[in-house]
Amino acid sequence: MRMSKLFFQTLREVPNDAETVSHQLLLRAGLVRQVAAGIFDYLPLGQIVKDKIERIIREEMNAIDGQEVTLPMVHPAEIWQQSGRWYEIGDDMARLKDRNGRDMCLGMTHEELIAELVSQVVTSYRQLPFVLYQIQTKFRDEPRPRAGLIRVREFTMKDAYSFDRDVAGIDAFYPRIYQSYFNIFRRCGIDVIAVESDTGMMGGTMAHEFMALTPIGEDTLLLCDNCGYKANRQIATFQKPVMADGEARPLVEVETPNVNTIAALADFLQIPETATAKAIFLMAEMQNNAGELYEQFVFAVIRGDMELNETKLTNAIKARRLRPATPEEIRAIGAEPGYGSPVGVQRDKVLLLVDDLIPQSTNLVAGANRKDWHYRNVNYGRDYEADIVTDLVAAGDGAGCPQCGAALRSVRGVEVGNIFKLGTKYSEAMGATYLDENGKEHPIVMGSYGIGSGRLIACVLEECHDEQGIQWPITIAPYQVMLVSLATQRSPEVAEAADRIYQDLRNAGIEVLYDDRDERAGVKFNDADLLGIPIRLTVGGKGLANGIVERKLRRTGESGEIALDSLVAGVQELIAGEEAVVRALLKEEKLN
Repeated sequence: MRMSKLFFQTLREVPNDAETVSHQLLLRAGLVRQVAAGIFDYLPLGQIVKDKIERIIREEMNAIDGQEVTLPMVHPAEIWQQSGRWYEIGDDMARLKDRNGRDMCLGMTHEELIAELVSQVVTSYRQLPFVLYQIQTKFRDEPRPRAGLIRVREFTMKDAYSFDRDVAGIDAFYPRIYQSYFNIFRRCGIDVIAVESDTGMMGGTMAHEFMALTPIGEDTLLLCDNCGYKANRQIATFQKPVMADGEARPLVEVETPNVNTIAALADFLQIPETATAKAIFLMAEMQNNAGELYEQFVFAVIRGDMELNETKLTNAIKARRLRPATPEEIRAIGAEPGYGSPVGVQRDKVLLLVDDLIPQSTNLVAGANRKDWHYRNVNYGRDYEADIVTDLVAAGDGAGCPQCGAALRSVRGVEVGNIFKLGTKYSEAMGATYLDENGKEHPIVMGSYGIGSGRLIACVLEECHDEQGIQWPITIAPYQVMLVSLATQRSPEVAEAADRIYQDLRNAGIEVLYDDRDERAGVKFNDADLLGIPIRLTVGGKGLANGIVERKLRRTGESGEIALDSLVAGVQELIAGEEAVVRALLKEEKLN
């Protein structure tokens, strides 16, 4: 492609609303343009990168016997109502009506549709197992799109679905998709880690997220450098230090004027925060068996030195969402904001949960449910009991690894892919069954596996850049070679030589972006660095006189010369070297 014909525009100034490096580079290099919040145009250079990533995805999916399909983006409501998610998902789902008043929605994922399709085709165990996948547009009405392509509303996703006879079948397939995901990301030039994760709205029995480690990540991950434990903070467990204070002592009220936080309470009574109980008041949106929504007052109790993990609480009670309770709602159950405890509240109005560390912690200080007063020696079992006792707290830096006890380390990451063992949730809802050898009917066991190509582009840019611009891995770069002509009106022979080189490289099957524009050398070099094409060739009068072309690797900055009479072979050798750098990332991964 000649740059004089290329539809693009580079920007010298960083856009004010682009806070992350990837967002800045996407706009400055002319890869995308924003249409609305979280909605982007892909320009030619960005589209080429996206296509290359999706080609790698297809190759890896086909390698594990995936078969490509395309399902519609607009779904009838009945499909989602049949699974129940029409009622479970909130404003993230874009809903509409067709001209006949029929409820529809824009697809945000396709478990229901794919299960419904399979229900129409599969009848016998002989047709199982198999894997279907698509690469298609999705829409989720994100409330806070951010960071360019990191969190968007409209996006392209590869979503794959496996179909097996039983749990043993998906257990056998799961390591194959796990490995293929590592292959995809590493072939795109970045490394990732896989962490155990929450199944969320997808449901299922097991899930892993593939995380690109970056400070801009929205997810906090807990890692153990000793044994290799890795988990998203949403579900991470840890060895909780028990701080029991002997036998239960009598309950005693103590005046605590203007002491309405755990830190202030510990300071006022000169006790550690581990000797306190923290009360958290929430309202949960719930759904009954008839599909009707209602709000439930939820009272959570954790030790004062701990932090509530709302994902764990949400999963424990199967809530759709949570919000903080208002002071009026708190007082209506017999508690007092800032001085709350489960002692004496109106239990018929409360769903009470306590962290599993609380029953092991004796003689805690907790609120007395009246302003400026607390109780000493509050003990679970004697003074109150819960509806649910479970793990409710968040792991953090330095917490004990649940597997080996070593200190966990927290890092930030961006999720670039996820895999789920769905089980039979969607197959049962959509009637996707098969008959076994004895004619007995069973629901098909499903798995779901997603990768967002746009987010993957952004993560590559976060990792592969310098102060001048992008440093594309050669496997997904828009072009392999940037050919820069330094021709002027006084040197037509340079333009002629550059044209010949351009044709020779193209004839050899090399991808070339040819800067034939009538611009200053400095502008061309700056654009070459910004666009990040892996190999730069510069054709100038001095070099031609000496029978050479200057070359430079964008990744390392290494420069040198290639003889004109062996130019194609020299460029092919450079390309092979850059491809070898990416291949070196590939390795076998063991599923934890």
